[in-house]
Amino acid sequence: QVHLVESGGGLVQAGGSLRLSCAVSGRTFNRYGMGWFRQAPGKEREFVATISWSGRSTAYADSVKGRFTISRDNAKNTVYLQMSSLKPEDTAVYYCAGDPTGWGRTKDVEYDDWGQGTQVTVSS
Repeated sequence: QVHLVESGGGLVQAGGSLRLSCAVSGRTFNRYGMGWFRQAPGKEREFVATISWSGRSTAYADSVKGRFTISRDNAKNTVYLQMSSLKPEDTAVYYCAGDPTGWGRTKDVEYDDWGQGTQVTVSS
């Protein structure tokens, strides 16, 4: 099991950028696949991006492809989500999550560990 803490959220204008970080405690971080999900008010939580334990495999939701980049630094036990060309519809609470299988998957039910979330608000 790992403990996750997100940071980097905030208020940004449309077209701007933010980088979210997720600091992970636990000796097995480098075996975990990691994912980012988001939940907007009144909507279900949705997949954003995922990265395998090695960092060699990534996947993105169609809505963020080409604008967001997920990466990880296993030496720092941290996973990142670089968000560019932000749109008002990107406004949500963003969560990082850990997948102990290491693969990095797209369904939230496949993740065991979750952070508390960080708010991202994009103004038009």
